[in-house]
Amino acid sequence: MAVVDAVEPQAVYRDDGGVLVVSLAGRWSVGRAPRLEALTSELSERIGSVSQARLDLSAIERLDTLGAYLLDQVKQAGEAKGVAVELTSRRPEHAVLLREVERNVTDYQPPVHPIGLVTVLVDIGQAVTRFGRDLAGGAVFLGEVMAGCVGALFGPRRFRGPSLINQIELIAFNGAPIIILISFLVGCIVAQQGIFQLQRFGATAFVVNLTGILVLRELSVLLTSIMVAGRSGSAFTAEIGSMKMREEIDALRVMGLDPIEVLVVPRILALIISLPILTFISAMAGLVGAGLVSWLYGGIGLDTYLDRLKSVITWQHFAVGLIKAPFMAFVIGLIASIEGLAVKGSAESLGHQVTASVVKAIFMVIVVDGLFAMFFASIQM
Repeated sequence: MAVVDAVEPQAVYRDDGGVLVVSLAGRWSVGRAPRLEALTSELSERIGSVSQARLDLSAIERLDTLGAYLLDQVKQAGEAKGVAVELTSRRPEHAVLLREVERNVTDYQPPVHPIGLVTVLVDIGQAVTRFGRDLAGGAVFLGEVMAGCVGALFGPRRFRGPSLINQIELIAFNGAPIIILISFLVGCIVAQQGIFQLQRFGATAFVVNLTGILVLRELSVLLTSIMVAGRSGSAFTAEIGSMKMREEIDALRVMGLDPIEVLVVPRILALIISLPILTFISAMAGLVGAGLVSWLYGGIGLDTYLDRLKSVITWQHFAVGLIKAPFMAFVIGLIASIEGLAVKGSAESLGHQVTASVVKAIFMVIVVDGLFAMFFASIQM
C-alpha cells in the first residue's frame, strides 16, 4: 500500500505567510490521468480562494506532457482569476517541459477570412503566382524528359522496353472497351439530336455530314483524351506518387538509375503510341453509332450512309484528329508525371495530386484542341 501511495499524485497544502504553498509528489503522468484530473480540479479551487500561490514540483517522481499540461492549465486558470501562481522545481527537466508546454499550448482561434476587394485581388495574385511556378516547373521537367528520351535513343540498353509494352497494354488494350462504348453512345446521341433538328428543314441527310466531320475532327480525339486523362493519367500519378511516398524513387537514385528514364519516359511514349490507336477506334465506334441511329431514326439506309460518308469525308478530316492525338498524349503524360513526383509523404497529398493531375490534364487537353482548331482554320485544313 505504501508503494501505491508513493506513486499516486499527491498535493500537500500549507500556508507560508499568506502564500499558499502546495508540495506536489508522485507520478504526474498519463497512467494516473483520472487521479490527476481530480487533483487539478481541487488545486484550481484552492488556488482560486487566495491571492498568491506557489506550486513546488521538486518531489514529483515523474512528469510527462499530460502532467505538465494540467499544471499549466491550473496556472492559467489561477492567473485568470487574478492569483499570482508560481511553478518551482529543483529539477531542471521539469522547467524545460513546462516551458515547452506553455509555449505550444495556445487557445485555438478560427482564422478570419474577410470578404472584400483586397481578398479577391490577393486570391487572384496567388493563383497567378502558382500558375507561373507550375509553368516554370513544367518547362524544367519537359527538358528533363526530352533529355531522357535522347538518352534512351542513343543508349538503347538503358531503355525499358518491357515497361513500354506493359504500359501500352494497360492504356490501349485494356482501355479500348470503355472507349468503344462511350464513343458509340456519343455518336448515337449526336446523330439522334442532329436528325431531330435537321428534319424540320427537310435536311435529314445532312446528319451524315454533321456526325462524320464532328466525330473525325473533334469528338473522337477529345473524348479519348479526356478518358485517358481520367483513367491512365490518374493511374500514373498514383503509381509514381506511391513510389515517392515509400521512398522508392530515392532508392532508384541511390542505385544510380534516373527516375525519369525508368518511370516517366516509358509511360509518356506508351501514351503517345496508344492515344492515336484509341482515337482511331473511337472514331470508328462513333461512326458506327451514328450510322445505326441514322438508319433507325432517319430512315437513311446503311448503303446510303456509307456512300454519303465517302463523298463527304476526306483524308484531311481523318488526319486532323490523328495529328492532335500525340500532342494531347504528351501533355497528359507530362502533367501526370509532374503531379506524381510532387506527392509528399501523406495520403492526403496523394489524393490532392491525383485530383490536380486529372483536372489539369483535361483542361490542357481542351486548350490544345482549341489551339489546333485555330491552326487548322488558319491553314484551311
